[in-house]
Amino acid sequence: MSAGPPVDPRGPRFAAAVTTVVLAVVLVTSWWPLLAAQAVIFAIGAFVGLRYAPYSVLYRALVAPRLPPTNEREDAAPLRFAQAVGFVFALAGTIGYAVGVPVLGIVATAFALFAAFLNAAFNFCLGCEVYLLIRRFAPRAGQA
Repeated sequence: MSAGPPVDPRGPRFAAAVTTVVLAVVLVTSWWPLLAAQAVIFAIGAFVGLRYAPYSVLYRALVAPRLPPTNEREDAAPLRFAQAVGFVFALAGTIGYAVGVPVLGIVATAFALFAAFLNAAFNFCLGCEVYLLIRRFAPRAGQA
């Protein structure tokens, strides 16, 4: 099963910037419905496909047409893995806030914010790097 076609690397960085703002707002306000919405956005990117993720749609419609074209492309698999990791943290944070365990909400949101900020500010995708490490050290199918 394919993770999807390669993507313009500027798109995920844009998505990380928007995500950084959303998660910062959640940390400041503790408004967990916004974190739940971000969890849905992560889930779409991870499980449906990056092409359908709302921030990707915004990037293609509003940002990409204003940028010079690029032939640079990134594999979608590490990015989708990173979205899945973000989903897990956003879901844990949402549950924490919703059931009255705000420390879980704060910590999970802070971890997701840290990863999104690294990507937005420094073009360092923490989830992508974890994906590549797992791929490097995981046993290959059919090998002993």
